[in-house]
Amino acid sequence: MRFRLEYGRTGLEIDLPDDLAVRPLAYKDAVPLADPEGELREVLDRPLGSPPLAELARGRTSACIVICDITRPVPNELMLRPILQTLEASGVPRERILILIATGLHRPNVGDELVEMVGAEIARTYRIENHDGQNLSEHSYLGDSPRGVPIWIDSRYVESDLKITIGLIEPHLMAGFSGGRKLICPGIAALETVKVWHGPDFLEHPHADCGILDGNPVHEENTWIARRAGCDFIANVVIDSQRRPLKFVAGDMEQAFLEGVDFVREVVVDTVPRPVDIVITSCAGYPLDTTFYQAVKGLTGALPVVKQGGTIILAASLSEGIGSPQFQQLFDENPSLDVFMERILGKDYFVMDQWQLEELAKVCRKARVKIVSDGLPAETLNRLFVEAAPTVEQALADSLREYGRDAQVAVIPKGPYVLAQVASA
Repeated sequence: MRFRLEYGRTGLEIDLPDDLAVRPLAYKDAVPLADPEGELREVLDRPLGSPPLAELARGRTSACIVICDITRPVPNELMLRPILQTLEASGVPRERILILIATGLHRPNVGDELVEMVGAEIARTYRIENHDGQNLSEHSYLGDSPRGVPIWIDSRYVESDLKITIGLIEPHLMAGFSGGRKLICPGIAALETVKVWHGPDFLEHPHADCGILDGNPVHEENTWIARRAGCDFIANVVIDSQRRPLKFVAGDMEQAFLEGVDFVREVVVDTVPRPVDIVITSCAGYPLDTTFYQAVKGLTGALPVVKQGGTIILAASLSEGIGSPQFQQLFDENPSLDVFMERILGKDYFVMDQWQLEELAKVCRKARVKIVSDGLPAETLNRLFVEAAPTVEQALADSLREYGRDAQVAVIPKGPYVLAQVASA
């Protein structure tokens, strides 16, 4: 059996034995939009729970449009064009329009990356700036949230007359789904906000998980924070496995987002009848699999369908290495995941990006992890609390010696973009 995993920019072809019991998990068939720009203009003119964007923009003196950073495959150029045209036609001066990149705590996006994200013309003719979550002086304090999260949001957004966000709705390992409120928190929030909202009090909650909104404190809290910061209008997209637009939603931050989530659930959920011994997966390729930090999402996406004591085999390019210096620091300072968890639960220890290691700890409590990558040497991978493997085929062969030839195997070529579940769950 031959499968193609999403891996870097090129993909990775793998061959599995024909006699194995293999269940592929994938997007359901969905027809991409025949006229994406026309459909987008339609929802901008007839949004959900909001006046049309053109009406909202009249009389506004400035606008801030928040977009995702390079780690999200959003068709920003397609979505920005009609929005920018609408703003200017409604009287917002071009020089008073800011495109703000919601980096969260990720690195900034500059140069060729900006062109890749928004197209050459927009990159050349509009003001585009990166959020810097570690510079508190660039944020405004808006009080505390109901669960005690201090709210620090990028001042450029807070002080803008018209606030718009553009995002992608897909499964998310902590907040249930991306999009909507996430462009604001964590997208343009300060470290002081994110470190509490991404702390163990939130992430260890059983509902802080992929595909869950009801009772999810991560979702509930950043929705409250986003409302406190203000959001006049959102435009969100749902894409298919080839990253073609399937649906646009626009309007009120919550109503439009929830409409998009309902659509996503119909497309991305796939099931196995019972948990499997081995899951072979990816982190959905470029741009999501460039670092080990991001690749953890591929592991958590496989967690619902792997048996306790099973194995997850992940292929990820890791072309930019491990992640931020702070994330790398965590592996230097903690001899084991048990020590790390004891420290963060004791609440006297904090390192930026620790939340992703906390998610890895959840995975490793349930399954063995093997990583296939040409981006990091085996000796580096082996100190990240996972096991390096030279190929997917070799990792599978080693696992079959452990579980036997009758082992149940699932393959998730698109990684965390598929919401993998057990049918009876």
